[in-house]
Amino acid sequence: MLVDLARIEVISGGGGSGCVSFRREKFVPKGGPNGGDGGRGGSVVLEVDPHVRTLLDAREQTRYKAARGGAGQGNNRTGRDAPDLVVKVPPGTVVKDANDGTVLADMVAPGQRWVAVRGGRGGKGNAFFKSATHQAPRMAQPGESGEERLIELELKLIADVGLVGPPNAGKSTMLSRITRARPRIADYPFTTLEPHLGIVDLGQERRFVAADLPGLIENAHAGKGLGLEFLRHIERTRVLLLMVDVSVESPASELAMIERELEAHSPELGRKPRLVILTKADILPVEDRATAPGRVGLPQALLVSAHSGHGIDAMLQRLWEMVEAAAPVDDADGEPGAGTQPEGHP
Repeated sequence: MLVDLARIEVISGGGGSGCVSFRREKFVPKGGPNGGDGGRGGSVVLEVDPHVRTLLDAREQTRYKAARGGAGQGNNRTGRDAPDLVVKVPPGTVVKDANDGTVLADMVAPGQRWVAVRGGRGGKGNAFFKSATHQAPRMAQPGESGEERLIELELKLIADVGLVGPPNAGKSTMLSRITRARPRIADYPFTTLEPHLGIVDLGQERRFVAADLPGLIENAHAGKGLGLEFLRHIERTRVLLLMVDVSVESPASELAMIERELEAHSPELGRKPRLVILTKADILPVEDRATAPGRVGLPQALLVSAHSGHGIDAMLQRLWEMVEAAAPVDDADGEPGAGTQPEGHP
């Protein structure tokens, strides 16, 4: 099961308290202050792990609290710094403030780290406060308190090509034909309830990732059907493969609906490169296949069949050329720096 939304509370550790201590040695009955500083508290850090596929762990564990720093000790010994608490997230995770929805970080690259809350600094021991006029300070600082924050994690799959179309357009069958992925396939709407990824291998180091996404219906942008759960997963795709069943009453109307929903959800989706195909070509007589796209009002579309393989090679070659020509998603969106800094708050 793909878990693509989670809300978690992150709490950093407080700093350790400074120490009040004085030298007590033989023949030195009134030694000077030697209290050490407290250690730094642990931070809570989000890190992209390519082996993590969903937000299931974050859904099940909703509170992450780092350890407190160690207290300072006598003989000028500093308290131990607490280790950071690292939370693994999958590539494509968007971090938002749970209160106002502000995007705080966009976690894309493997190994990318973002500090959600910083650990508190340790307090100063009494040795720090010694001066010429204050030889025996009996004061030390408490450690700085940790931070707390409620954040939302939203997973947006990263794929080169997104298969987009109404229910029963043949998306899952197509993915199983062109990759080794095995999504559920059945002859009724909404068989696909969650996205599936597969790798298309054309040989000679030509590979791209394709995503089969749940069926798109009218008013999906407003939450109808699987609505936003579907649309957010194509925001990161570089190329859209728009799939329309050649046997429906009006393929041109189906394509127009898809285009409207993409544009209504995000103008960026409306501007993405796309390839239009008419699926299930095997149900047409062989003599009618060459003229079918023009007859249904979509002369620019490729006619393909995942069942028989008709038109598949031409489609994959065209997709590869489009993926190569398309700019990476960050560059295309014009926001490469949105929350991508490796450390610290945005």
